[in-house]
Amino acid sequence: MMPTNAPTRVAPLTGKREAAPVDVKERSTPSPKDISRHFVKPLLKSHRDLPRPAFDCIALVLQGGGALGAFQAGVYQALAEANLHPDWVAGISIGAINAALIAGNPPETRLEKLRAFWEQVTTQLLFDPFGIAHYWLRGDMGHVFLNRLRAGATLLEGAPGFLKPRFPPPYLSPPGTAEATSWYDTTALRSTLERLVDFDRINSGEMRFSVGAVNIRSGNFVYFDSTSHKIRPEHIMASGALPPGCPAVEVDGELYWDGGLVSNTPLQWVVSGDTRQDTITFQVDLWSARGNLPSDLNDVISRQKEIQYSSRTRANTDEFKHIQCLRMALANLLEKIPADVLESDEGKLLQSVADRNVYQIVHLIYRSKNYEVQSKDYEFSRTSMIDHWNAGYNDAVRTLRHPEALQRPVNGPGVGTFDMAVDGRE
Repeated sequence: MMPTNAPTRVAPLTGKREAAPVDVKERSTPSPKDISRHFVKPLLKSHRDLPRPAFDCIALVLQGGGALGAFQAGVYQALAEANLHPDWVAGISIGAINAALIAGNPPETRLEKLRAFWEQVTTQLLFDPFGIAHYWLRGDMGHVFLNRLRAGATLLEGAPGFLKPRFPPPYLSPPGTAEATSWYDTTALRSTLERLVDFDRINSGEMRFSVGAVNIRSGNFVYFDSTSHKIRPEHIMASGALPPGCPAVEVDGELYWDGGLVSNTPLQWVVSGDTRQDTITFQVDLWSARGNLPSDLNDVISRQKEIQYSSRTRANTDEFKHIQCLRMALANLLEKIPADVLESDEGKLLQSVADRNVYQIVHLIYRSKNYEVQSKDYEFSRTSMIDHWNAGYNDAVRTLRHPEALQRPVNGPGVGTFDMAVDGRE
């Protein structure tokens, strides 16, 4: 269990190995691969207290994923230790809740509020004072059994301070009521948000804040942004109202559902929105688009969720690179157009599209363990929460030790990416 008044402890990373004795040999001509290594910057010794990257904006983008959201809290812990405090945070679903906890608190108390939330909504399922059950249920099969047991407890009991099952169930409730359209009551979430989040701080403009939701009647995706909305608890709750588990949430006379139904990652809103500025974005995804072929129905459901909610992160990034390449080419071309043409309506339209800003996108994607099944997004146990938190922390620490992850891109489109799984080296 994580302490309340101290930062989360994670096992130290151990990357040293005892070198095996080798015979001294005559130096041979280096291969091209060996030569290329001289151009790779060595890893930093520590991720802590890094200088601010050379960007106008540090953005934090948080995907939806239920109980997996503790991974994002671990990532933020590493960013805070590195002194990389975001200027803009955007989230969907559980990402919207984590975003509110970050934007709605000063830097010195954000981790405390994140821990308070995740400790409140997770519980210990088994009374096992001597550790006997955990000893005999080790290994993947034991983990699968425990995870299913804990997920079943969430379905029956809900998550404290978050949601609780409706009684009577929706089939016995009057049609047209919130009770008839959802399995759980999320009223407790409003109280939790009001206790842990300072909404005056969010609306002060100190940090830009954006959460996405879907208008039920129109089916349109909507962003509630602190630059255009006065953010209240219902905006965050609307972003996380995933049917049929959670009820729709009313905002200004309209009903909304979880933004993940349309797009589970608010990356495009940050990099293609109304603000054009050099931006480094930490994109924290809870679902990986890449995965293995399923072997049973549980695997099928799990893989379906990954594909549906991953929002095709890498494909969208490649598309943005292509668009930005065109914008930069247009900006170069406009320099050769006469001034009187630029003053025309067509010229002003082209100038509004052109863009020479640079963007660095750092991917931090949670990768499920072998023993995690399709219920991983609603398995709100304390043990899994700590595992997810530490996974996010460790992945972020390893990423931040790579100097190239925080550098401005120098390629043609002005868009760079860093993904620990692809670009990492130890």
